[in-house]
Amino acid sequence: MSKSSEASENFLKGYACSQAVLSSFANDISIDELTALKISSAFAGGMRKGETCGVVTAALMTLGLKYSSDPCTTLEERKPVYKLAEEFYSRFLKRHKSLICQELLGVNPTTPEGNAIAVANNLHGTLCSVFVKDAVEILEEMLPSET
Repeated sequence: MSKSSEASENFLKGYACSQAVLSSFANDISIDELTALKISSAFAGGMRKGETCGVVTAALMTLGLKYSSDPCTTLEERKPVYKLAEEFYSRFLKRHKSLICQELLGVNPTTPEGNAIAVANNLHGTLCSVFVKDAVEILEEMLPSET
């Protein structure tokens, strides 16, 4: 099973979007799945504020953990991962036109009204699962195979 399919299935089983993305790369970024789930747990729903989509923040976590140099305390040491972040943004925006949760969903899921619309229209199942799958596919393209 591909990472994108596994991530989509985990999302539909109850993982947050951010958890589904980061945990699918746990082995590739040298962390265990539980750590990945804990780190990414509060980023769904646009960091719980309808802002930057959880799949995007999880993708950035993945890229940072995979490609940041040690000790990663200077601008020069962070520049390579910043470049990869821009590449991820560009690829995701080609598919979805936004990085913002409430723009992607067409409602703010953090308000009672927006959440009611999201639930009534199964936006998490129909849209968010696509965002999870696409974010993981993009990361799979960007991360060389370790096999």
